[in-house]
Amino acid sequence: MTDSELNALVSLLDDTDQEVKSHVKNKIISLGHSVIPFLEKKWEDSFNPELQKEIEELVHHLQFFLLKDRLRDWKNSPDQDLLTGLWIINTYQYPDLEFEKLNADMHQIYFEVWTAFKNDLLPFEQVRIINGVLFGTLRFSANTKNFHSPGNSMISNVIESRKGNPISLCAIYLLVAKKLGLPIYGVNLPNLFVLTYKSKETTFYINAFNKGLIFGKNDISNYLEHLQIEPKDVFFEPCTNLDIIARMLRNLIGAFEKLGEVEKMDEVRELLSILEN
Repeated sequence: MTDSELNALVSLLDDTDQEVKSHVKNKIISLGHSVIPFLEKKWEDSFNPELQKEIEELVHHLQFFLLKDRLRDWKNSPDQDLLTGLWIINTYQYPDLEFEKLNADMHQIYFEVWTAFKNDLLPFEQVRIINGVLFGTLRFSANTKNFHSPGNSMISNVIESRKGNPISLCAIYLLVAKKLGLPIYGVNLPNLFVLTYKSKETTFYINAFNKGLIFGKNDISNYLEHLQIEPKDVFFEPCTNLDIIARMLRNLIGAFEKLGEVEKMDEVRELLSILEN
């Protein structure tokens, strides 16, 4: 459509006739996410709060459509790249975040660890180096003060604030470990997400929420016994990137529930259903 045609459409968004307004909205939505910059410019130029509200809702609708498409594509991709999945979730709250920016920030964290890393050390010693850089030099830590904040599921927030929940801190650790070529994976525990270093010779666990504390299989058994939960293989074995992204979405649903944001809860449930179906 030409700009003049788009202008004419947008001007009808505050029409008093609900049928006209509904028709206009459907027409704009049918144009897809490429129309978002035009709508944002119209919002900036408008002094009509009612029109601005209509534009905001339309932009969010289009951005959410785009997010769902990206999540479907990610689910169907062969490698289900972890950073891409985290970025897609991140765009729910920060739709303008570029993947390149997130990738560059993660590379900087990896570079800090890589410069201190030594390949010829034993696994325990390698993990202690990673712990020293992430939780010492870079000062990543548990966000115990705002544990249920939605920001803990936004990886860009965690990188910026250096505070996160168990799964977001593990995700950063995991991305660094993968680039270093280490056999470190996520482990889905009830109420807690941890990591495992798992090779033919060695298996141990890492709690990124507790500054990279190293522990063993017996500790998981004791933890499950304390929670009165029957031990299952899934609590000891590596999980997939899809499991990680799904769990982050569940955390986000819980965060919005605590804030009483019902609409956002419903939208994130929609995202979760894409991964579960």
